[in-house]
Amino acid sequence: MQTYEEVQRYISDIPKFAGKHTLEDTKKLLKQITGSSIDSKIIHIAGTNGKGSVCAYLRSVLMESGCSTGMFISPHLETMRERICFGKEMISEEDFTTAFESVKAVLPDDPKQHPSFFEYLFLMAMSYFKEKKPEYIILETGLGGRLDATNSIEHPEVCVITEIGYDHMQYLGDTLEQIAAEKAGIIKKNVPVVFVDKRKEVTEVLKNYAQKAGSMAVIIGKDNISDVNIHNKTIDFSFHTGYYNYVSLFLETTALYQTENASLAVSAAEILSKQDKRICEQTIRKGLKRAHWPGRMEEVLPGIFLDGAHNEDGIEAFLDSVKNSECKGRRFLLFGVVSDKQYGKMIKQIADAGLFSEVAATVLESDRSASYNKLREIWGQYKVYCSFHKSAEEAYYHLLSDREDADVIYIAGSLYLIGQMKTLIRRIPDD
Repeated sequence: MQTYEEVQRYISDIPKFAGKHTLEDTKKLLKQITGSSIDSKIIHIAGTNGKGSVCAYLRSVLMESGCSTGMFISPHLETMRERICFGKEMISEEDFTTAFESVKAVLPDDPKQHPSFFEYLFLMAMSYFKEKKPEYIILETGLGGRLDATNSIEHPEVCVITEIGYDHMQYLGDTLEQIAAEKAGIIKKNVPVVFVDKRKEVTEVLKNYAQKAGSMAVIIGKDNISDVNIHNKTIDFSFHTGYYNYVSLFLETTALYQTENASLAVSAAEILSKQDKRICEQTIRKGLKRAHWPGRMEEVLPGIFLDGAHNEDGIEAFLDSVKNSECKGRRFLLFGVVSDKQYGKMIKQIADAGLFSEVAATVLESDRSASYNKLREIWGQYKVYCSFHKSAEEAYYHLLSDREDADVIYIAGSLYLIGQMKTLIRRIPDD
């Protein structure tokens, strides 16, 4: 058996030699790994922004209800093992290695049929869950939905589609309608689907797909969320639809956008509660309040917040939360971004908001990073005081050196950046 370190290296190298194949190929491998059926109840989640947060809220609600729960998410921030969880614990190094070997044992001889990086990890997760036997499995798509490896699951209990916006356009299409159609590919015949009503063109696509599938659609709009109050470390809000009414739900966050994600989770939990009476208003309330999801307006040190905003919609939501959060001093932003995002538009959003006294722009530890020169070129178009750095660590210490007690530092632009900063701050927790 290979060591954990060898397994990590192998998986990291997969994109270099994984060939193209179909969803049917993934289904065949999945059947070899799990057998003829999967006993766990599946919750399938797609969307552009908020998928991971919905997963976290649902996991917390299910665990508070006494349900054993597995979860497969992407991307990870610091270690691949974050992607596969049982309860709140990520898979151990030993179980990660065992799951890897179980998938490797059923791979076809043709190297062109080798699973991709994401597909391999998904199959590992399902192998692990076969052994752990959770009552529920929460599956987050990688990107898209129709052709995603997780869509090899044919009979979920409920599907959730979070906010849809412009991202991964090179794979999903140039219009919101095209992107929505790819995400809607997870909708299954007669399986309830929950989604947000934020953009008319997206809503119409999702409604049509649900109607064709004969699926009950629970649609969450702005009118369903009210009485939002931001406190020092928490948010409370009310959520109501034609089916139920929740007054004063509490979230341990200052991220305004989480009210929408929490509402999606509540609606999905309500659907599950029709068959599982352990899930009730009390466990939903407790589950939301106790949920934690790293890198989403996460205060890692006093006055230092990490947010995973990495596209236009994410940046808009991030800026809205910053604007509505209390700050008695100055606001600083540490910003890094990958080159395949619409980062020129993201930078314009930040500049136009006028919220930050200084932006420290950095290159990421990734070959996908926007270059130092490109960052200088684009930020230079705006009247924002901006410094430029060859590493996130350099940018972080630059901001710390100028920071006073009442100032707040935000870190956003890329999940790669969030992972780097979590590792850095853990290593040097308080300088």
